[in-house]
Amino acid sequence: MNKKSGNTIIREAFGNGKAFIAFLTAGDPDADSTVSYILEMEQAGADLIEIGIPFSDPTAEGPVIQEADLRALRGGMTTDGVFEIVRRVRERSEAALVFMTYLNPVFHYGYERFFQKCEELGVAGIIIPDLPFEEKEEVDAAAKRHQVALISMVAPTSEERVRSIAASAEGFLYVVSSMGVTGVRSEITTDLSSMVAAVRKVSDIPCAVGFGISTPKQAAEMAAVADGSIVGSAIVQLIARHGRNAKEPLREYVAAMKQALGKEAASVRAGQVFCEDS
Repeated sequence: MNKKSGNTIIREAFGNGKAFIAFLTAGDPDADSTVSYILEMEQAGADLIEIGIPFSDPTAEGPVIQEADLRALRGGMTTDGVFEIVRRVRERSEAALVFMTYLNPVFHYGYERFFQKCEELGVAGIIIPDLPFEEKEEVDAAAKRHQVALISMVAPTSEERVRSIAASAEGFLYVVSSMGVTGVRSEITTDLSSMVAAVRKVSDIPCAVGFGISTPKQAAEMAAVADGSIVGSAIVQLIARHGRNAKEPLREYVAAMKQALGKEAASVRAGQVFCEDS
C-alpha cells in the first residue's frame, strides 16, 4: 500500500509528461466492472483516475454522468461500496486515485471517518464541486489530518479569484474549461492561457483542464496550456454503450488520449504547438 501523502502521489502522477486523468462512476454498470475498468485504464496509460461516488443530485454534471449516477444508485452502490471497490483495486494496483463527489455523501458518512478510510486505502485526493472555496475549512481540516488533498476547481472568472484559489490549492488545480455542467463539447473557447497564467503568478501547482474534452485533439490543445487533461463524460458514454464489455473500447480510447498528450509534450519541448487532427 502506498503510504505517501496525497499531495506527493498527485505530484508524481503529473511527473510523466502531460497527465491524462480519466473519470468513471463507481458501480456503473456494477462493482466488478468498475474494478476491472480502473485497472484497464491504468494499464492503458491513465496517470490518475477519478472515481465518482454516485449521488442523487449531482449539480455539476450533465446528463451523461447524471444517468450513470442513477444507474449506479439503482444497482445498490453506496459510499461503503465505493471504498470496497478501491480496496479491491489496491489488491492489484497502486494507481493514483482521487474521488469526485458532492458534500452530502461525505458529510453524512462523517468527515473524520471518510478521510480516515481514504488514507487507509491510499486515495490521494477528493474533488467536491458543490463545496464553496470560502466554506472549505471544516472539510479541509479533516482531509489534512489524513493527508488527503482537497482539490480545488477554478472556473472562467476574475484573475483575482483564480489567484486566491490557486494560492492555497492542493494536489492539482482543476481548471474548468467552460461554464455550465460536464459533458462533451465540440469546441472550447475559454481563454485558458490567461487562467493558467494567473495561477502561475502564485503557485507551481499542476493544472489540469476538464469539462468538455472528448477527442485526442482537444486533449492535446488543452494540455498545450496546462499540465494535463481530464475526461469524464466521453468515458462514461463508452461504458454506457458497452456495459460489462467496455474493457477493450476503454483501453483503446485511453491509449489514444495518452498518446496525443505525449505528442503534445514532445512538441512543447521542441517549441511547437501540437494541433493536428486525430
